[in-house]
Amino acid sequence: MSTKTARPEHVAAAMRVIENSTDAEQLKRLMESAQAMGVTAVYDAAFAKRLSLLPDEAPGTVAHDLWKSIYALEQLRSEEAGKTVRLSRTRQKLNRVGVMKLLEDFAMHKSSTDGFDILIEHSLPELTGGAIVLRHKQHFSDIVVNAARARLENVGVNVDELPKA
Repeated sequence: MSTKTARPEHVAAAMRVIENSTDAEQLKRLMESAQAMGVTAVYDAAFAKRLSLLPDEAPGTVAHDLWKSIYALEQLRSEEAGKTVRLSRTRQKLNRVGVMKLLEDFAMHKSSTDGFDILIEHSLPELTGGAIVLRHKQHFSDIVVNAARARLENVGVNVDELPKA
């Protein structure tokens, strides 16, 4: 079923459920249903709301934004693989070096990475490590901020249109 054949009242009801939900598993089920029916707007809304709920860290913090990115990538890669995928190496590095160093490394990375490419392909540049650095630039050196900006601009992202902190 495409969004053109989805009943508007069902889409509206799903959107109300998403808006009021605090249950990440309920949102995951809604995402799966919406994806199966081809209702992109419902999937996107449930995906975004679920990402806002999953991190244990306080909303608006660097760590919260990083975990949103990790969870988003794990979801997208799981959907592609047809099975649960965890970013084991990223999680290990995060435990080893911490949030700030991990983001610095993402921003300073010269070549493309799978995670960066996936987020760009899915029109989610705001979830990239570079976007997180730009949103929280007061925590990073000018070199790291400039590298993050350049990396995003090099793939056509208008960094001035990214969400602010």
